[in-house]
Amino acid sequence: MVLPKRQIVPEIVTAGLDTVALRISAHPVFSEIIQLFGKPLAAPSANRFGRVSPTTAQHVLDELDARIPLIIDAGPTEHGIESTIISVRGNSIEILRCGPVTAEQLSEFAKIKLAASPARKISAPGQLPSHYAPRTRLRVVENAESFSPPKNQRVGLLAWYPVSAKEDLQTAQRRTGDGRSLKFVAVRNLSTHQDLREAAANFFRYLRELDVLGLDLIVAERVPSQGLGAAILDRLERASHD
Repeated sequence: MVLPKRQIVPEIVTAGLDTVALRISAHPVFSEIIQLFGKPLAAPSANRFGRVSPTTAQHVLDELDARIPLIIDAGPTEHGIESTIISVRGNSIEILRCGPVTAEQLSEFAKIKLAASPARKISAPGQLPSHYAPRTRLRVVENAESFSPPKNQRVGLLAWYPVSAKEDLQTAQRRTGDGRSLKFVAVRNLSTHQDLREAAANFFRYLRELDVLGLDLIVAERVPSQGLGAAILDRLERASHD
């Protein structure tokens, strides 16, 4: 939750803004750290600015090895994407960054307003037009069936719709005429059951896995926009922004 900053909060914590974001972590390990430390902690994301967010301790090590002295490994993240950031203004809740707590859930408490995108004034992490971006160029499509890979390019697929297992590709192609999977040198399916919670948990991990394969392009299928899908789409659109 973003709140007005008091004098006690150092300027370095808020990057010169007159607001500060407060969060109480639900993770038992982090709660224990806070309890033992006895004071608030100011903590940036464990990735380089603008890059793909980490979801495991290994991701943090891959990105920040030799730059930080210690990593506490409490297991992979539960939700996979960053937290929802909100600001309470009068009788409404403004969502500054979509996350695991959805607009539908928050609407039970107040009228919901979505921050303009791209934000004219950056007031929370993840509001830049380009963010969460892999090194490999990313393109968002409605459905990979209608996508034709550029000639002589190695293309990976971040899929939302079901994809046949590798050993069944030839059979599936003969049965349905759908050679979609044969277009791509690597495929990661966000959720075999098309579950948005599972898709969110897998999103950054699969994006990282595709990003290290030396591909020319990553193609990502658009997920439904309701519920948690809005947060996944937000990351996709910013990751694909040129």
